[in-house]
Amino acid sequence: MPAELYILRHGQTRFNAERRLQGQCNSPLTTLGEQQARAMGITLQQQISDIHQWRIISSPLGRTLQTSQLVCEGLGISRTAIATDARVQEVGLGQWEQCQISEILAANPELQHRQDWYLQAPQGEGFDATCVRLKSWLSELNATDKLIVVSHGLTGMILRALLLNIPYDKIWLQERPQDALFHYRQGTLQRIAVEPQLLRQPNAALAG
Repeated sequence: MPAELYILRHGQTRFNAERRLQGQCNSPLTTLGEQQARAMGITLQQQISDIHQWRIISSPLGRTLQTSQLVCEGLGISRTAIATDARVQEVGLGQWEQCQISEILAANPELQHRQDWYLQAPQGEGFDATCVRLKSWLSELNATDKLIVVSHGLTGMILRALLLNIPYDKIWLQERPQDALFHYRQGTLQRIAVEPQLLRQPNAALAG
């Protein structure tokens, strides 16, 4: 198991703002999403004493790569520090990708009270397959690894559950913030919020 992980979700995207599911398709970050990404980088800079001891692992999907690049700006390091790994990309949501959440739930009223309704998508990847790839990735880490992982909402929840042995029914009660990150170390998880003033500054100020 890794010594330390910072687990981030990508910033707000156009589909997030439109309440559409993305899964393994993509939509670009909004202006707010760009601010969130830079702010997470600045927050990490305040947490990490020597960034050169850390590696950045990103999902290869466009929104996470865009977030990772802006995190690097906030950290004050080159984008060349980013490595990608498809095993931390979002859960595939099959036929529901790009669909509005309200329309999906209206067409499937039996799902309205299920916290895990996302994983019922026709031709979706499913929970077990997602766990297999995340466990494969975790199995390659060692006790000296220090990683910043830029991932997604559902995948991030499942990853944190694997790290903390959270039971299935509790996984979906976790947060999926885009203005906070999680620090995992020695079996514990700490939520670290982005300072609100970082999200109120113009992009040009944050980019400095």
